[in-house]
Amino acid sequence: WLLGCRSTNTPPEPWFEISLAQWSLHRRLRGEQQPSIDNLEFAATARGFGIDAIEYVNQFFVDKATDDAYLAEMVRRADGEGVRSLLIMVDGEGALGAPDVSHRAKSVERHVRWLHAASALGCHSIRVNAASEGTYEQQMQLAADGLRRLCQRADEFDLGVIVENHGGLSSNGSWLAEVIRRADHPRAGTLPDFGNFRISGDDWYDRYRGVEEMMPFARAVSAKSHDFDANGDETHTDFERMLRIVLDAGYRGYVGIEYEGAGLEDDGIRATKALLERVRARIVA
Repeated sequence: WLLGCRSTNTPPEPWFEISLAQWSLHRRLRGEQQPSIDNLEFAATARGFGIDAIEYVNQFFVDKATDDAYLAEMVRRADGEGVRSLLIMVDGEGALGAPDVSHRAKSVERHVRWLHAASALGCHSIRVNAASEGTYEQQMQLAADGLRRLCQRADEFDLGVIVENHGGLSSNGSWLAEVIRRADHPRAGTLPDFGNFRISGDDWYDRYRGVEEMMPFARAVSAKSHDFDANGDETHTDFERMLRIVLDAGYRGYVGIEYEGAGLEDDGIRATKALLERVRARIVA
């Protein structure tokens, strides 16, 4: 023992951090589960779960995208909780892959207000959908065109535009990866979701293959959860297998909790967080 010496062994930084997707609380935000909350309380609610990064959903402040005073209050609330705003998930603004070029252009313009909001909140990206119509190849070309156009607008805001597997051909990992390649823009990326691989009806894409195909372009990851067994494991997705795919792709960033089960949202969020922490401890980067 030497006087004045101390251990320099500090725990390693975790290879991913945990964030909370606002959709995990959609029933509380709609007043369908108690205690209800509003959008401005999201950051404090996340902090209450011990989470310091959040992912917004535009429908919970749909009329506030250009309300700078409201956005400033969102920033104040998040900063006050020491919570980082990562992205906005944007829905309901038209199909970026619409067959009619004027409709594609209109959808791009409708997304621009969310680029403004994301920039004001200090986010790194907006999450969009790649909805389209036509054949496999036609939809690929159309979605890539709309995505490229929106990425060009995102240059003004220095933001990423990331596409989630979210139904239709976007739930085909190979198709979506090729859309990103054809968009051929550095701001274009993906947000792989562990569970959203239903193309239509009973047509499901393999979730592990899909995430693996999307990971080279990933700028965020959604850990979708529904149900848990007695051991605390998610019953639809093997989280350890999935997170090894995420790690092996070289991803180092946030993995967002997106609980979508039928139970109490608070319980589902806690169960998903505990599972992510447990698996993270087992998988050493």
